[in-house]
Amino acid sequence: MNYPSSGMHTAREDFRRARQQAALQEIVGRLTGKPVELLSYEDVYRKLKATGSAERGLRDIPLDAIVGSVGRYTDFTRTFLPRQNSDEDRWAGVKAAATNMSAHGLPPIEVYQIGEAYFVRDGNHRVSVARQMGATHVQAYVIEVRTRVPISPDTSPDELLLKAEYAEFLDRTKLDQLRPLADLTVTVPGQYEILEHHIEVHRYFMGLDFQRDISYEEAVGHWYDEVYLPVVLAFRERGLLRHFPDRTETDLYLWVAEHRAALEEELGWRITAAAAAVDLSAREGANLQSAAGRIFNAVLPAGLEAGPPAGAWRKDRLTARYTDRLFGDILVPVSGEDSGWFALEQAWRIAKLDSATLHGLHVVAAEDERESEAALKVRDHFLWRCGEVGVPGSLAIEAGEVTPKICERALLTDLVVVNMAYPPAPEPLARLSSGFRALLRRCARPVLAVPGVVTPLTKVLLAYDGSPRAEEALFVAAYAAGEWHLPLTVLTVLEGGRATDETLERARQYLEFHETSAALVRETGPADEAILRVADERQCDLIIMGGYGRAPMIEVVVGSAVDRVLREARKPVLICR
Repeated sequence: MNYPSSGMHTAREDFRRARQQAALQEIVGRLTGKPVELLSYEDVYRKLKATGSAERGLRDIPLDAIVGSVGRYTDFTRTFLPRQNSDEDRWAGVKAAATNMSAHGLPPIEVYQIGEAYFVRDGNHRVSVARQMGATHVQAYVIEVRTRVPISPDTSPDELLLKAEYAEFLDRTKLDQLRPLADLTVTVPGQYEILEHHIEVHRYFMGLDFQRDISYEEAVGHWYDEVYLPVVLAFRERGLLRHFPDRTETDLYLWVAEHRAALEEELGWRITAAAAAVDLSAREGANLQSAAGRIFNAVLPAGLEAGPPAGAWRKDRLTARYTDRLFGDILVPVSGEDSGWFALEQAWRIAKLDSATLHGLHVVAAEDERESEAALKVRDHFLWRCGEVGVPGSLAIEAGEVTPKICERALLTDLVVVNMAYPPAPEPLARLSSGFRALLRRCARPVLAVPGVVTPLTKVLLAYDGSPRAEEALFVAAYAAGEWHLPLTVLTVLEGGRATDETLERARQYLEFHETSAALVRETGPADEAILRVADERQCDLIIMGGYGRAPMIEVVVGSAVDRVLREARKPVLICR
C-alpha cells in the first residue's frame, strides 16, 4: 500500500529517533547491569517445562506485559524499541499505516501467554509502533501456554534462570502436584539442589523411623508438611519476612537451615529447626533495633529491663503442650563449682518426666579459656553425670557475660534450670545489681531456680493471682498435674485487691477444661509468707509462680513477692513469664 511521501518521511524520522532511544537504552543497561533484551519464547518454553496450551481468542492485552518474541527477540529492546537499522522500511510502513488508521486499521497481533507475560508470535513491528505512539493496549489472538512455573512482565533473564531451576525442581519432586499451594520461590541460584538434599536426608530418616522403604513422593510431601512448613509458619507468626522485602520464605528457610547447622557445630547441641528460627528472629530483631534503642539498653541497668512480654512463650509452646512435650530441651548453666551441680541434678529429674534433652552451658570470661583444662573438665563431668542417670545431654562452652549468654541460648530451649547461689537481696540497690533478678526479667523462657536443694518433684504448689504472668504459671502447672501426674495445690492470696474469689474459680475452671484438678486454697496476708507456709504445710516440693508483674523501677524500690520467695524457699521455684 502506498502512503503519502510526507507520511513516510515522518515515519522514517520517528524510526531514527526510536533507534537512538534504543541505543541509549542499551548503553544505560550496560552501565547499570539491567538487561534490556526481550525474552526468547523458545527459551522460556523449554526452561519452564510447558505442560499444555489452549486458545483464548481475541483479547485486549497490555503492551507493558509483552516481554518477549518468537524468533525476533534480538531485534527489539525490552520496551520494543528497534535495534536493527535494516528494519527502517518495514517499521516506517507500519507507522504510516497506524497514522492513517481512520482509513486502514492495523490487524490484531498474535501472542503466546505464559503466566502474566506475553510473547509475540506475529506483529513485533505493530507492538513497537503502538508503544511509540503511546498506546497502552493492543488487540491480540492469545494462545495460553501452561508451564510448571509462571512468569510476570517483570521477569528478567537472570530471574528466568531461577525459574528454570524451580521448574526442574518441580519436575523431579512433583511438589506442585503433591502440594498445589506450595510456593518455594528463591532469589539465589543453586538453592534447589540444597532443598533436594534436605528431602533425601529426610527420606533416609523416615525410613529409620518407620522401619520401611519410603517412596520419594511420600518423602517430598512429608518433608514439606513436617519440616519446611513449620519453619515458614514460625516466620509468619513473627513477621520476620517484613525485614527482608527482597527475599522469599524459602530463602529464609534455607537461611535458618544454615543457621541451625552453624549453631549445632558451635554448641554441640541438637537444635530443632523451629528453635533456630526463633533464635534467628531474635538476632535480626536486635540488629534492626534503632541506634537510640541500643544506646538506651546499653546504659540501662539490667535490673530495669522490661524483658519479653508475658504470654509469648506460651503462644510458642501451645501446640507442643497437646501434641508433644512442653520441656523437650532444657538449658542447664553450670559454673563448675561443687554447689553448681544441684541445678543439673534437678534438671535430669524433669528430663526423665518429659523425655527431654539437657543442654549444658558453661560460660568463661575470655575466648582463649574455652579450650582450657578447667573448662574441658566441666564438660567431661557434665557428660559423665548425664550418662550416669541415662539422660541425653551435651555441653557448650562459650565466652562472654553469664546472664546475657544464658538468655541468648535459652531461646534454643524450652526451660532454664539454674543454681540460685545468690537470690535477690532485700536492699533496693542490691536488687538493682542482682544478676539473678536480671536473668528472671530478661529470659524469654521459664526459669527453675534451684536453691542448693534437690527435690524428687512429688507435689506442686501454684501461686496464682490472675495476672498475665500467673496465667503462664497456670499453663505450666496444669501440664505438670496432667502429664506428670503430680498432685497440685492452687493458692490464691487475697492481698491488696490483686486477687479475689473469682480468681481462684477461674483457675479451677481452667484445670477442669484440661481434665485435671487441684486442691484450692484461699489465704490472706502477705503473699510471700502465705506461699512459703502453704508449701510447707502441703509438703509441696516445687513452687510454680508468675514472674515480676510491676514496672521494673517500682519493684526495685518496693520489692516483690517473687524476690522474697526466692530468698526464703528451700525448694525449687519455677518462675514463669
